[in-house]
Amino acid sequence: MRASGSEADYAEAELKRIKKLYESAFISKKDFEIAETRASQTRANYRSSRFAVKVAEYELEEARTVLKYQNMAGDGGGTGTIKVLAPVDGYVLKVLRESEGVVNPGEPLIEIGDPRSLEVEIDVLSEDAVKITHGTRVFFKRWGGSSELEGKVRVVEPFGFTKVSALGVEEQRVLVISDIASQHEVWERLGDGYRLEAEFILWEGDNVLQAPGSALFRYNEGWAVFVHENRRARQRIVKIEHRGGLNTEIISGLSEGEEVITHPNDSVKDGARVKLR
Repeated sequence: MRASGSEADYAEAELKRIKKLYESAFISKKDFEIAETRASQTRANYRSSRFAVKVAEYELEEARTVLKYQNMAGDGGGTGTIKVLAPVDGYVLKVLRESEGVVNPGEPLIEIGDPRSLEVEIDVLSEDAVKITHGTRVFFKRWGGSSELEGKVRVVEPFGFTKVSALGVEEQRVLVISDIASQHEVWERLGDGYRLEAEFILWEGDNVLQAPGSALFRYNEGWAVFVHENRRARQRIVKIEHRGGLNTEIISGLSEGEEVITHPNDSVKDGARVKLR
């Protein structure tokens, strides 16, 4: 535990140093985000090691209690009240055994957790999961608060599972585990098993020229659009790069401010007359 604590302290100090360099434009944003992710990971490892120590202490106390009452039973003593201590600090999340009765060895009684250490479990399509990596930024929406929460991906599970969608279609899904990076005071009312929506930032850039994805169509081996010029449709070959849900990044073939025709059907040809609605 001392080693993980020292590592967390070092990563925190390194983050403060790199943050000053980033604010002075001496290092890139990527280097700053790597240091930030490293500090977050070491803090999580330190918390895990502390929990592991508490669990080990609890298991030791449990073994001592078992030996104590076994000796009492062997000496002809009666049964008594056994105090069961929680292995970690936290809150009762779920009561699994409410009524008195015989409890089998290893049978769970209650679930205990620390809401300050919540992680977010998101199931995504496997074809989208391959684009997500450790440290990917993610925003949590519709969780009940007035503002979005920010987080970072910690683990992308290496195995998938089959899930039936609302439309009855079988889909391969993968679990992505993320940590909440926003201040705890903002989301302290968020609890275990609560629902939210996640939006992953797979790529971002400045001054990006975009066009609606509905305006693009396949042409030969590439892509094309119809541009509105002097009440006529003019076909343009375009080169695209990153694609989002609604918009697509245009590398060449279009200029800022040009009007494109969305959802062109078979009646739209190069040079055809068009009318604005």
